[in-house]
Amino acid sequence: MRVIRVDASTATILLTEAPAPKVRDRQTGEIAKDTVSGEALMTIGVVYIDEGESSLIQVTIPGSGVTDGLTVGDPVSLPGLVARPWQSVFNGRERHGIAYRATAVMPGAFQMAQAG
Repeated sequence: MRVIRVDASTATILLTEAPAPKVRDRQTGEIAKDTVSGEALMTIGVVYIDEGESSLIQVTIPGSGVTDGLTVGDPVSLPGLVARPWQSVFNGRERHGIAYRATAVMPGAFQMAQAG
């Protein structure tokens, strides 16, 4: 499937879930690793607000890209944010969605509304 770059330059992104290891296999507790670098992956929850609309999304980030000191509610930036549509069949049921990935999570800023 195609990877779609997300332009977040006008968005306000707030951290809603602290970084946690991404679990590959819930039964064994195996942590997911990047297929190229082998680095452990983390997930965060954010609310993505742009053009008057908001979405709660989970974003996967390499462990080295997580900035220390971030707290829930902080504005953050997500450099290299991409969206990847996916689909699979699990227990005979088709599932689909969008997976988000960024190269890092770091302190951000609230976007100022433009005067009209």
